[in-house]
Amino acid sequence: MTASPPAPSSIRQRSLKRDTRPAAKHDFLTRPSRFLLTALLLLIVGVVRGNAAEPLNVLFISVDDMNCDLGAFGHPQVRTPHLDRLCEMGVRFDAAYCQQPLCGPSRASLMTGLRPDTLDMHTLKHELRDKNPDVVTLGQLFRQHGYFSARAGKIYHYGNPSMIGTDGNDDPATWNERFNPVGIDRSQQENIIRYGAGQENNTNLGISMAWWDPDSPDEAHTDGKVATEIVRLIGEKKDTPFFLAAGFFNPHCPYVAPRKYFDLYPLNEISMPDLDAAKRDLADVPPMAIQRDNRNWPFYFKDVSVDQARKCKQAYYATLSFVDAQVGRLLDALKEHQLLDRTIIVFWSDHGYFLGEKGLWYKRKAFERSARSPLIIAAPGLTQGRHCNRPVELLDIYPTLADLCQLPPPATLEGRSLRPLLRDPQAAWDKPAVTQIWHSKKAWGYSLRTQRYRYTAWLNGKAGQELYDHKTDPEEVTNLANDPQYTAVVQRLSQQLQPFQQLPPHKRQAGQNGSKSRQNSGQKGSPKGDDKSRK
Repeated sequence: MTASPPAPSSIRQRSLKRDTRPAAKHDFLTRPSRFLLTALLLLIVGVVRGNAAEPLNVLFISVDDMNCDLGAFGHPQVRTPHLDRLCEMGVRFDAAYCQQPLCGPSRASLMTGLRPDTLDMHTLKHELRDKNPDVVTLGQLFRQHGYFSARAGKIYHYGNPSMIGTDGNDDPATWNERFNPVGIDRSQQENIIRYGAGQENNTNLGISMAWWDPDSPDEAHTDGKVATEIVRLIGEKKDTPFFLAAGFFNPHCPYVAPRKYFDLYPLNEISMPDLDAAKRDLADVPPMAIQRDNRNWPFYFKDVSVDQARKCKQAYYATLSFVDAQVGRLLDALKEHQLLDRTIIVFWSDHGYFLGEKGLWYKRKAFERSARSPLIIAAPGLTQGRHCNRPVELLDIYPTLADLCQLPPPATLEGRSLRPLLRDPQAAWDKPAVTQIWHSKKAWGYSLRTQRYRYTAWLNGKAGQELYDHKTDPEEVTNLANDPQYTAVVQRLSQQLQPFQQLPPHKRQAGQNGSKSRQNSGQKGSPKGDDKSRK
């Protein structure tokens, strides 16, 4: 924290003492002018002291499994008027990436500012404090500096819907208070309609092709209750520095929202990809990249039809608009209590999500749609209504909030403050974004995203490589890793990725940390000019 300026009274006394001197002929200020200058100094000091005495609040909004299919991010179909409003208040980050596209490690990484490898967390196990007992989490940092820190809903990993209403894998040291509301999406989950595997019982809805559209008010649902709790806390704590976290469970499956949000998306207007083209998209992809999806391709589960997947996509869109409405309630509460000019608002998802593209569903993939997350930051006094295309990481959120709130961050943080980009979204930025995948000791990889390219290496390149040029191929259709014209690019990005590959030895098989084989990745080439490159 910066040192406090001298008290206004002492400045005034010194000024008055100087004013008692006999006026000299060479004095360039008359007595009235000196009094005006003194008054101006007093005003400046008062403003500085007032700002120092009034810390910025933080409204921390998390969503689960949300991709960037949002009107606020340019999607032509999905309606998100309240996220549109938030974008006008701050900066929309169009190239924000998670550190691992799986709820548990992604959220732990964001909340600690450390990569999954550093935390040794790559699964959904509840092990943050077991492996990192002394880590200072984001909310904990705010608590240590006098803030009231509270959450409602899911911030750390929760099984959804099985852990709704519990503390899940939460970290008690992060919060002063915790709230675990339960809505009909949990208490009446027997009404959920399910396709494919698992429909014979009511278990493991956390990975399912399932939906429900009850004729119900928003506040009958868990996420509606989450918003209600945070709205209440905003009002109760409006005169106290706060770090309030709203953890929404949607749009994570099962896709449940009030029927009025389903009505926004007529089923006949929901498009699905051509599966023949989708299969061709995957022809030059290393097998390890899609090994979890190949067992029952397409749509992950056996015996899910295209029309059933279409219904699930409609339901996913409905949950997006449902969450957007809850965000609107939070923004309205800040406005009602005149807190908008004193509150930093952060909106983020733990990773992206596939909805049938390439025949894939869910997350846990190194492709753009899985690794990319929506991120919006609105901070008083900084840029409004612009977007940023620099690659940033979710673990940059921790140092950003510490910087903006003038709190001393832990020296171990692995992210970088986004303040320069919040000032000028097109400022120079040389840090890439890195996302990793871990399925087992035998199956893992890392993906590096620069502003132009995505480069992915599986088992240090021994199980294959991928290179996509986002300047010409934003859907990542053509893998250029074996194209001789891109050899130098592959080598350069491979070297850039190397320092980030720090998987602990017990998480990989012996010998997997050797040098990469860049020339024999076992992939099928994609010659220029074939049908695939023209799609």
